[in-house]
Amino acid sequence: MLFSVWLILCALLVFVLSYKLLIRDDDFFKVQGPKGLFLIGNSLDFLKNRVDTFAYFRYHAQRFKELYKISVGSFKCMIVYSPEYVETLLSGIQYHKKGRVYDFLKPWLKDGLLISKGLKWQHRRKILTPAFHFNILRHFYTTILKKCDMLVAQLEPEVQKEKTDVLAFVADFTLNTICETAMGTSVEDSNVFGRKYRHAVHELGMFIYERTVRVLYHSNFIFKFSYLARKQNEHIATVASFRNKVVNNRRRNRCKIDVDSAMANSDSDIAECGQKKLAMLDILLKAEDEKKIDEEGISEEVDTFTFEGHDTTAAALQYIFMLLANHEKEQEQIVEEIDRICGGSDRALELADLTEMKYLECCIKEALRLYPPVFFITRNVDTPFELKDGMLVNNTEMVVSIFDIQRRADQFVEPLKFVPERFMTEPTWHRYAYIPFSAGPRNCIGQKFAMMEMKLAVASVLRKYRLRPVTKPDDIVFILDLILRPQDPIYVKFESR
Repeated sequence: MLFSVWLILCALLVFVLSYKLLIRDDDFFKVQGPKGLFLIGNSLDFLKNRVDTFAYFRYHAQRFKELYKISVGSFKCMIVYSPEYVETLLSGIQYHKKGRVYDFLKPWLKDGLLISKGLKWQHRRKILTPAFHFNILRHFYTTILKKCDMLVAQLEPEVQKEKTDVLAFVADFTLNTICETAMGTSVEDSNVFGRKYRHAVHELGMFIYERTVRVLYHSNFIFKFSYLARKQNEHIATVASFRNKVVNNRRRNRCKIDVDSAMANSDSDIAECGQKKLAMLDILLKAEDEKKIDEEGISEEVDTFTFEGHDTTAAALQYIFMLLANHEKEQEQIVEEIDRICGGSDRALELADLTEMKYLECCIKEALRLYPPVFFITRNVDTPFELKDGMLVNNTEMVVSIFDIQRRADQFVEPLKFVPERFMTEPTWHRYAYIPFSAGPRNCIGQKFAMMEMKLAVASVLRKYRLRPVTKPDDIVFILDLILRPQDPIYVKFESR
């Protein structure tokens, strides 16, 4: 066994040496960055816990002005937080290929919209775009509102408590919402199964982090024999079981309707078949009927949308509630805005009300600036990328640090402060300095859905409860993950209004 490990390490060393000698990019190694060691680069910097690794990136973002380089073995990477560089990376299709970190997601998400590239990505994006047409989204409104009412009811017993773990409630809410709207399947009767799914997703994020920072695990051959791979496969099986249950349920109860008519018509009943409402999954099943996508493709997109559609929004909501609990004035201003829109009555919120909630939208946008759930994205630069000093880098991973871009003092006045009013006027910052939903051709396809969901959730909760601070912004310690996650739960105290 030890001899086999020794052979693998020797083979890896030969590979790294050959790689660096044969295709060394001299301009890359001229770029500023933390010093590394011969052959292994900055590999030893990542023999830390997830808290220290997150802090490592923040520390160097303060040291270096626009970008810096790191290397882990043969893996070359540049951390970028200059809006100008980010615009070059994201605005066109030249650098639309996702980076290596996304390769580690493939055992789970396969070739779904998040990871796929080229013609396959364009084809899938074309199939899925109609699902987010406004006249389709409006049909999900009543379902989201019903889930908001359930969230409000579930919080009622928390009024008696000194503190409440916010994520525990909003994660159930967002998973139930995405399953019933996007997949047309209710999972409320199987919340235990839903919690197993969420736990599996969190564990998969940890495994991907571990694989990213451990050079040996970059090799698929080596990784597949590891304990980590066996645990990853167990969690992928849990996710697949959840997904298959959702898809099979919808296959039995699908809504066969003309999607083009649904997009063209805003009548509330156009997307209904008897008692069944149109789901985003129905659009995929229709594409399957037309031979535009196969069963495996549907599985890929359902896995992608279930993950992205619940985990990111749940993370955002916990930060929004925490910020509003710590900013009473802004919280009460939202409530006053809602009271004005509703004429002081307790009537149900209507879809048209959402466009009137300008200040609430500013608060959500400011929360997303400070705490972007997807706090980094990567691109693979396989054609020369020119830096400002004329240097060219190639065959390099570019990591766009959204967290650092959106906290730049040269872009935002008092960047660490919660100031919703900054979104009430024309932006003074670079258009690529605020990108919580990414930007360019590969921006988040579901951002309108997410904003509708967050607005309704926050408005519904604030109409019933006053939020009091427990966790403060300065208390939060982040860990490195796929999503911006705190090390400890975020707590808020709920009081009846």
